Amino acid sequence: MASIQPTAAPKSGKPRATKRSFHPDMTPMVDLAFLLLTFFMLTTTFNKPSVMELAMPAPGPESSVDPKKALTLLLDKNSEVRYFFGLNPGPATDQLHRTTLAADGLRQVLLGFQQQPGGVVLIKPSNQASYQNLVDVLDEMNITGQRKYALVDLNEADKKLLAAR
Repeated sequence: MASIQPTAAPKSGKPRATKRSFHPDMTPMVDLAFLLLTFFMLTTTFNKPSVMELAMPAPGPESSVDPKKALTLLLDKNSEVRYFFGLNPGPATDQLHRTTLAADGLRQVLLGFQQQPGGVVLIKPSNQASYQNLVDVLDEMNITGQRKYALVDLNEADKKLLAAR
């Protein structure tokens, strides 16, 4: 409880009102603060971790991909993406294009490729690519609404192609 303690006024000729000091008891306010803190801690819901669902195919025979309807992405170091249309770039190395993971890079390539019906994107991360680069590419697949894509290992021709550039 709060207490009021009167103090004596200095003795002088004029009558003055007595000064009183006020000392509030902080115990009930502290109790209330801890009760509110406990209430909100126990009734809140924490953020649930978000997980990207990735459906893996059932083991079985490999499905063939039409080379005319394929886009191959080669993930390289420094967040660079090399890409070409088809399964193999062939002898002409000018078919190999380079872009970044920025919104004006890979996203524009995917949106342009999405105009082709039945297209499949093959994602091939190299050993120099980071895990974050792979997650960023999978995010771009979700953002652009790409329905068919696959994670594929690099073959020798792809490794030579990355080493040549």
